[in-house]
Amino acid sequence: LVLATQRPSVNVITGVIKANFSARIAYQVATKIDSRTILDMNGAEQLLGKGDMLFLPTGSPKPFRIQNAFISTDEVERITNFIFPQDSYSKPYFLPSIYEKKSSKGGGFTADFDPMFEDAAQVIVRHQQGSVSLLQRKLKLGYSRAARIVDQLEEAGIVGPNDGSKARQVLIENEMQLETLLRAL
Repeated sequence: LVLATQRPSVNVITGVIKANFSARIAYQVATKIDSRTILDMNGAEQLLGKGDMLFLPTGSPKPFRIQNAFISTDEVERITNFIFPQDSYSKPYFLPSIYEKKSSKGGGFTADFDPMFEDAAQVIVRHQQGSVSLLQRKLKLGYSRAARIVDQLEEAGIVGPNDGSKARQVLIENEMQLETLLRAL
């Protein structure tokens, strides 16, 4: 958990917060009082800015001075202007967890689909290559399971039929279309 503030006053960073956040980071601050509020010692007021910071790990008597990555406001704006016009998901995309079963999420999947079906579909669509070996490499599956999943993907209309030793044609163009199809299953 990370707690950040632009106002390092005792009204914001209370004793309870400091007691529960044993490791601390301070960037350049205006006064010694601000530094003492964050780190319980001076030093952050002497930092240079642009990613220069003090890191006080749990149990350490004094902080380490380290350099963090600095991204300027212009660079952030360029990146967001690049990302903004792109297609987006209609809901948040969560990375798959090894602890959750895809079939129990209630996404409409039948018990016939492999628990890795959705992950496999995303890999196939992302790479635009419908091959068993791709699933074996990316999802660390055995041949039999990967081949069964590819057959299930064909049944769902995500990849085309088998064409000998060639990779199957991917019938879904992007992950947004895939998301719509998966919701309908």
